[in-house]
Amino acid sequence: MARNIRVEKITQTPIEKQEIEIVERKGVGHPDSMADGFAEAVSRALCNEYIKKCGTVLHHNTDQVEVVAGRSHPQYKGGEIISPMYVLLVGRATKEFKDVKIATDATAIRAAKNYLKATLPDIDSEHDIIIDCKLGAGSTDLQSVFKRGKAPMANDTSFGVGHAPFSEVEQIVYNTERQMVLNFKKDLPAIGTDIKVMGMRKNEKITLTVACAMIDKHVDDQDHYFQIKEKLRGKIYDLAGKYTDREVEVFVNTGDDAEAGSVYLTVTGTSAEMGDDGSVGRGNRCNGLITPNRPMSMEATSGKNPINHVGKLYNLVSNQIAKDIAANVSGIDDVYIRILSQIGYPIDQPLIASAQVIPQDGANMNTIKSESEAIIDKWLADITKITEMIAKGQLDTF
Repeated sequence: MARNIRVEKITQTPIEKQEIEIVERKGVGHPDSMADGFAEAVSRALCNEYIKKCGTVLHHNTDQVEVVAGRSHPQYKGGEIISPMYVLLVGRATKEFKDVKIATDATAIRAAKNYLKATLPDIDSEHDIIIDCKLGAGSTDLQSVFKRGKAPMANDTSFGVGHAPFSEVEQIVYNTERQMVLNFKKDLPAIGTDIKVMGMRKNEKITLTVACAMIDKHVDDQDHYFQIKEKLRGKIYDLAGKYTDREVEVFVNTGDDAEAGSVYLTVTGTSAEMGDDGSVGRGNRCNGLITPNRPMSMEATSGKNPINHVGKLYNLVSNQIAKDIAANVSGIDDVYIRILSQIGYPIDQPLIASAQVIPQDGANMNTIKSESEAIIDKWLADITKITEMIAKGQLDTF
């Protein structure tokens, strides 16, 4: 059965030639990203537990995680947590299948603690945070659909979107947060994981505004704080130069007030320790960014089941398709992918799979169409590969 694939040329100014571009990324320690991270870690752990116990992934959704802020008293050379952060793992999971009992809640808590240790090491899992689990029982009714040897049926009428290639600002914003956590922190241990990077390009000038929670035990006094901040600013500036020849200006923690002695100091490196709550789906889209210049889905991706939840699958596959087309089809400035499902229909047969292309001057649109259609068809034909990639942790969801 032929798929409903359409590739069209759109007349639109390519992103790099637009006057104003705005891009945001919330780092892994931002309360909203914390919720996303816990939700996806729990879902992935459940997938692997289901495969181990039952040979297949059973129905579940763990996309209702809430992060409730605690209270803290940060101070130079080390403060303390007064009231711990609270994480509630909520959703549905199949707890029994064909007389096999599955330890879903224990699996969920273990996964959340492992994620915490691996991703948010500045938070003391014994004293700084409480992880609670209230997973309801999920239905196994859908399991008959999953075992037919065909593509699962869409659980909803929903759509996913993706775009490629990343603009210079998108690359800088994404990689600034990633490098701060993965590399800069080695030289500057005061860097926390609660980072927000806002990039703005106005014509040929890029302005980066970075908010970074600093960890108090690594900061001796206010002068030391501002020294760390200036070193960080320099590292970000150098990093940005790897992605653009445009003029770049970098600001870090612009809310600081030296005269008032007010700076962004925390005990654990996240604002969740004092006043900021978090929920799944309120932060980055599944490409790791928030991009108001681009089409975006409002769907939360993290924690949804990777079998037939099109809100997850179609967003992830749309981004993979867009990257594939941008990398392998010549003559394209920008490509936008939109895939729409119908509930009850196979996920490999969407109601429409649309590619909108901004071609470069002189590009052969007929070639672009045929090559793009082939890439879209290939990904949809093998869409269950996305499920495997998710279960193995090979795809990020925020």
